[in-house]
Amino acid sequence: MSHERNQEASVYVGNLDERVTDALVWELMVQAGPVVSVHVPKDRVTQMNQGFAFCEFQSSEDAQYAAKIMNMVKVYGRPLRVNMAASDRKVQDVGAKLFIGNVDPQVDEKQLHDTLGAFGAMAQPPAIARDPQTGASRGFAFVSYATFEAADWAIQAMNGQYLANKPISVAYAYKKDAKGERHGSAAERLLAAQAAKQQAQPGGHSQSQW
Repeated sequence: MSHERNQEASVYVGNLDERVTDALVWELMVQAGPVVSVHVPKDRVTQMNQGFAFCEFQSSEDAQYAAKIMNMVKVYGRPLRVNMAASDRKVQDVGAKLFIGNVDPQVDEKQLHDTLGAFGAMAQPPAIARDPQTGASRGFAFVSYATFEAADWAIQAMNGQYLANKPISVAYAYKKDAKGERHGSAAERLLAAQAAKQQAQPGGHSQSQW
């Protein structure tokens, strides 16, 4: 993609009817502010939209306004789900770690970041499992988000969606030390919520660590 999307000024638009086009998303979103670009991923075979889109505005203020006024607006009888694409919260490892399976060998880390980074800030760059000798992809990857909300969004929107030529599976990763237990548990979420609360206290560091 020649255009590098500004995540801070972008919204994710979900629950699209199959008849929704790029032009229609543009027409809807321009009511909230000046639109820079619209990307509606299409199914390679049917050329139908895959049920979601990304819309980039000129400023993050416009994107925030769009998320407020366009969320739940009905198009072809279906309420849109409009969310800020990127989170500006402090990036930290909260346990929101996803396992991405059935990854096409052509998919690289940048493509994973461009696709899955839309759902929120990542705690660290995506990691594709590679063969130590050849460097070839082993067909799966891990993505860690800064928040469970972002991870939940990614699972809901991307599980079963085609990336390159294959439908990927997206689920919480298994914990390293706990047999059969996945990330995303209620206990982990509670700890993350408490950490976020402390972060929001006066004197807490709020700037992102990039």
